[in-house]
Amino acid sequence: MQISCKSDIGRMRSQNQDSVFASDKPVGKLPNLLIVADGMGGHKAGDFASRYAVEKLVECISESVYENPLLIVSDAIRVVNRRIYEKSQDYEEYRGMGTTLTLAFVDEASKLHVFQVGDSRLYLISDTIRQITKDHSYVEEMYRKGLITRDSEEYQSKKNIITRALGSHDYTAADIFEEPVVPGDLLLLCSDGLTNMVGDDAIFEIAKGAASLEEKTNVLIEQANENGGQDNISVILASVE
Repeated sequence: MQISCKSDIGRMRSQNQDSVFASDKPVGKLPNLLIVADGMGGHKAGDFASRYAVEKLVECISESVYENPLLIVSDAIRVVNRRIYEKSQDYEEYRGMGTTLTLAFVDEASKLHVFQVGDSRLYLISDTIRQITKDHSYVEEMYRKGLITRDSEEYQSKKNIITRALGSHDYTAADIFEEPVVPGDLLLLCSDGLTNMVGDDAIFEIAKGAASLEEKTNVLIEQANENGGQDNISVILASVE
């Protein structure tokens, strides 16, 4: 696959607490690997949580003795979650920290595998745009229950409350999604700094344009900043080949 990856501080934050990783080459026994993490828990803690999560996940996956890719990733998430949680308990400055996690790879049978904790997202873009992940957020869980609408005042005021984060508890489960993909499909992994500023229709229009992946990535981030840039913005665009 071809990949473009970029993270931007946005216009309102003093620090970028997002971390990203993207490789079209094998990482351990995985044929490729894409990760977006959005940290939470204060000035130092959020930055540390996302960066530590990405670094240690790549390390654990690279060194795993397991053969099954799903087991490799699940075990890495379990180990890293526990390490972040223990650090949050041992050090006052890291108390309450955690991070979202959207991790994906495409196997040799052209199947997309996604692991999700929090409200960063993965979209599959072909003739349409479709969100594969489901946000672990208060408002999206209320929306799925039919208790609020996305255009309501409550949704807008509480949309940053997440209900699950890597490292917030001694055990945190990741949702797992699987989807077939075909050549020409685009994968978009992003933090909520993009999706809170740019709607799905606008994302789709940019992603399906004639520009290069790098140019599309830059335009998505520029659009989020033009619309307010209220949070850090991370974008990974990957084209299935």
